[in-house]
Amino acid sequence: MDFIEISPNDITDNTFKLIADDWMLLTAGTIDSYNCMTASWGSFGVLWFKPVVFVFIRPQRYTHNFFETNNYFTLTFFDESYRNTLQFCGKHSGRTVNKAKECNIHPFKTLHNSVAFSEAKLVIECKKLYSNSLQESSFLEKEHLRHYANKDFHTMYIGEIVSCLKK
Repeated sequence: MDFIEISPNDITDNTFKLIADDWMLLTAGTIDSYNCMTASWGSFGVLWFKPVVFVFIRPQRYTHNFFETNNYFTLTFFDESYRNTLQFCGKHSGRTVNKAKECNIHPFKTLHNSVAFSEAKLVIECKKLYSNSLQESSFLEKEHLRHYANKDFHTMYIGEIVSCLKK
């Protein structure tokens, strides 16, 4: 792995493009038991004077339990040549398939014992600070409820960025 550690302030990528267009793998667990999923919703920002990310996971996703039971998680970003990997990881459940093996990506243990992938161009490791489920009654623009026909409201996780690794 040819990563260097950088400060969150040194991330030069357009974070809107990273999340919405390039996509990411959200991963939680340990090297012995983890799951990842593709995501294209989230945000970077500052909260409580800390650099943070906001990510969202539906409760029925296999990854949700890993986020619930672990204190650290990662956002892993790849270059465009990994688009098929991201598509696969978004369409298949870790309950039934080993995504890393199927996609030939190689997990490694992060500084805080979470999991990321060697093929990444950027890895953001986060410490979970807060989580809460979105509430139907809190939607100010009701048209967004169309994303929740089954009332399966995302859980929002706020994580403090504790390390950044860049190729």
